[in-house]
Amino acid sequence: MRNRMTVRRFGAGLLSAALIAGAVLETGSVQVNAAAKNRDTVVLRVCNWEEYIDLGDWDEEETIDLESGDIIGENPLIRDFEEWYSETYGKNVRVEYSTFGTNEDLYNMLTLGDVYDLICPSEYMFMKLMKEGRLVPLSDDFFNEEDENNYYIRGLSPFIRPIFEEHTIDGEKWSQYAAGYMWGITGIVYNPEEVTEEEASTWTILDNPDFRRRITIKDNVRDSYFAAVGALKKDLLTSEEFTSAPDYSERLEEEMNDVSPEMIASVQDYLQDVKDNVYSFETDSGKADMITGKVVANYQWSGDAVYTMDQAEEDEYYLNFAVPEEVTNIYFDAWCMLKSGISEDPAKQHAAEAFINFLSRPDSVIRNMYYIGYTSVISGGDDDRIFEYAQWNFEAEDDEEETVEYPLGYFFSGDEEDEDYLLCAPEEQLSRQLRAQYPSAEDIDRSSIMVVFDNEKNDAINQMWINVRCFNIHDIPVYAWILALAAACGIAVFYIQQRKRRF
Repeated sequence: MRNRMTVRRFGAGLLSAALIAGAVLETGSVQVNAAAKNRDTVVLRVCNWEEYIDLGDWDEEETIDLESGDIIGENPLIRDFEEWYSETYGKNVRVEYSTFGTNEDLYNMLTLGDVYDLICPSEYMFMKLMKEGRLVPLSDDFFNEEDENNYYIRGLSPFIRPIFEEHTIDGEKWSQYAAGYMWGITGIVYNPEEVTEEEASTWTILDNPDFRRRITIKDNVRDSYFAAVGALKKDLLTSEEFTSAPDYSERLEEEMNDVSPEMIASVQDYLQDVKDNVYSFETDSGKADMITGKVVANYQWSGDAVYTMDQAEEDEYYLNFAVPEEVTNIYFDAWCMLKSGISEDPAKQHAAEAFINFLSRPDSVIRNMYYIGYTSVISGGDDDRIFEYAQWNFEAEDDEEETVEYPLGYFFSGDEEDEDYLLCAPEEQLSRQLRAQYPSAEDIDRSSIMVVFDNEKNDAINQMWINVRCFNIHDIPVYAWILALAAACGIAVFYIQQRKRRF
């Protein structure tokens, strides 16, 4: 297996992001190609996650030397897009690029009046924006597979495509409004010297007293709710009757989106136990805590899991990745066009859709995956370079003895048995970066999407989360309950005496 360079790209990304931040203090966005400033220039306002696109400036030794040719990021992909758009369509485009830290940050930015043409939220947020009628549908031309520049629809993974086609909001398909960018699953990064694979392969590790104050959980309501439901329904979700049901996938999604009052109450009680057991609720610090050995297990998104394992490996400290046996959350980030920005401007919409297509070009996909560590929804169609990149990262060396065949046909061709997409990988990768980057078909089989909820249910879940994060009933000592009970009895006696005096 070749040495992965994702960690270096993350470090460079942090530096470049800092440089970008300095550039946006006055304007609030990045104007990558300031040279194109004439009346014919289309201004495209893009808002994406932090550190979620290749910013270029690679060193020569970082060249990805595939059999089909070398790939290297010299310029930011945004600049390369501007040049490609001008050459391809004969019109200038200038990208004003901004970033956000969380889906909630993005939503607040939009609520406060920030205007963007193209954004990249996660699935629950684009579902919310669809429900609110704030998105512009992708054009019919965008789905024309005869157009050689439509890299997205020509290269979209046959595994990802039906997910976007079959999931709907108010009768409208995801695919009408959202074009996938990156995807992954959730699981547990763990130190195999301290935690067994069996212990890590269940959501119940979160309240396992053997790891008290040595595990972290995500500091957001949706991820924590999902994990709690998985733990609470462990017996059901792993039962033979349930897993062998012909409608298993549908039933799994239904169970994992259970927001009944009874389940919300159970989740609150469970998460209060978890709060007493974990080291912390965290959004980003869990990676560092794992790398430094402060904790031995960390609830993590697969892309960040890859980064964590890569970083630790640089110090010859090896971490593993486990997918809970009950269920895993499959997540997506996707490009969407906003009505408030695109309006009815066909030139803007064309530029926005071209931006999605350019980022879906196989060489762009590889640069982004190398730079940020996450997995693209693009498999490449007839272009095999993305699979070549998987081989470049994970194929076992000729002299390696402990190897396994790892089928990736489900993602690249839609056929799990397709021998053209069979990796010969080091056996240890079954629980490391390969599994996180491209989960096995078995992992995918027990994956579920968490949908967007209506306002009433969302309010109930958020109140539950406030109760967990701000108040933990399990932290109240016994003497406090005795004092409270005594006070309540005293008030009751006083009230009774007062009523007797009146009558």
